[in-house]
Amino acid sequence: MKSIEKTKSISIWIFIVPFVAVNVCLLLVTQFHSLFPNQEDIIHNTFPYFDGGASISRTARPYPSWLVFKPAMFLTSYLLIKYWLFNRDIIFFFKSNHKNIKKIVFFGIASAIALTVHSIFLGIKFDNDLYKLFRRVVMLSFIVFEIVAQAYLVATFWSFKEKLKNYINPLVLNLKIILVSILIVIAVITIPIISLPGDDFFGIQLKFFKHALEWDYFIGVITFYLLTFFMWRKSN
Repeated sequence: MKSIEKTKSISIWIFIVPFVAVNVCLLLVTQFHSLFPNQEDIIHNTFPYFDGGASISRTARPYPSWLVFKPAMFLTSYLLIKYWLFNRDIIFFFKSNHKNIKKIVFFGIASAIALTVHSIFLGIKFDNDLYKLFRRVVMLSFIVFEIVAQAYLVATFWSFKEKLKNYINPLVLNLKIILVSILIVIAVITIPIISLPGDDFFGIQLKFFKHALEWDYFIGVITFYLLTFFMWRKSN
């Protein structure tokens, strides 16, 4: 089935492209300081996956980092749209009247659009509270839409897993279910906290926690697509 082959091939790039892009931006801003015209943009001695020394946007928005980040996110958004449409075709092939098809396509494509909007406005500065709220809402929308789409997709595959047994590795499907469950739990617990303006929460400084969570959560979200690559078996 061509849609399965296309989903398998495109999924690995949805993992590779953003993973490479954000880490190249991190490498540039922490190691190649001479490339940055504004030395206030550089960062010293941080590995934000652990210490939360910088947010992803902090490493990606200054020139020349955004030259890497923005095209990579636009490409990722395009690949995400194709990914969700291919999965729609797969579900339709196995169960054409499945109740989740429209939901998967809606939330999947909405997440891609939110990522595009976030990338467009990254680095554009307005000292306006409404604009800052808008950016925060767009980023949270991407996370929510993405996780909802992933949850609906794994639940749908699970609902007719017997029909898929010759096409997938069931262990990897189980891993995807576990991963999405963890992402949902973390989101439910942390989104009310990280969505608050500022970094103070009842006297507790959350800045570094927010940053580390952002990097690690990003890895979790794109790992879903890496698992997709390993889930589908090669066509005979």
